[in-house]
Amino acid sequence: MGEGQTVPLDKDRALYLFAVMRLSVGDVLTLINGRDGAWDAQVIEGSKRGGVLLVQAQTAPQIAPPDLWLIFAPIKKVRTDFIVEKAVELGVARILPVVTDFTNEKARQDKLQAHAVEAAEQCGGTYVPDVAEVTKLSAVLDGWGDRRILFCDEGLVGTAANLASLTPGPWAVLIGPEGGFSDSERARLHAMPQAQAISLGPRILRADTAAVAALTLWQTTLGDWQ
Repeated sequence: MGEGQTVPLDKDRALYLFAVMRLSVGDVLTLINGRDGAWDAQVIEGSKRGGVLLVQAQTAPQIAPPDLWLIFAPIKKVRTDFIVEKAVELGVARILPVVTDFTNEKARQDKLQAHAVEAAEQCGGTYVPDVAEVTKLSAVLDGWGDRRILFCDEGLVGTAANLASLTPGPWAVLIGPEGGFSDSERARLHAMPQAQAISLGPRILRADTAAVAALTLWQTTLGDWQ
């Protein structure tokens, strides 16, 4: 993206900008593409079926998050949307929704990706994390590499988090479903050398609260909040 570039709008974007947001020719809005920061762009053509934007000046540099993934099991829709929204705001590079043994809610990848875009727009972010297809946790772990996993284990509630032992590098935060992890899942994770199990304090947290708490702990310990 650069000054003087024109950006065509598809029907869905045009409908949102000109029918929902009520923008018209001459109005200026902010554009992001996840690579080049934020830019002002002026509407030079617009209708409910399409339009064209003219890129003007850059208003913010690109700010990428640390190499942190969030792996979580979908819960009720509103709370799943909350997890995605807060993950974008707190700063993750990738979001992986997974089906665990006790997962009882469904989620669509395209809906979650769209919500991630909306979250970045709402908080003025310049980076939109990729949302992976919903996959079984067992399949994700089968193909796991060297990336460390911060495994939030409800079985450790009340013990110390021991964050001082975390080492820099690529990480993933793993949050379970409303019913927690099954015994076999917990045993497998505890046996993985890449996984480090932690407690999130003296109380058992809801899954959406746990996601925010775990991401905050990681960001203040190893991330770009230091």
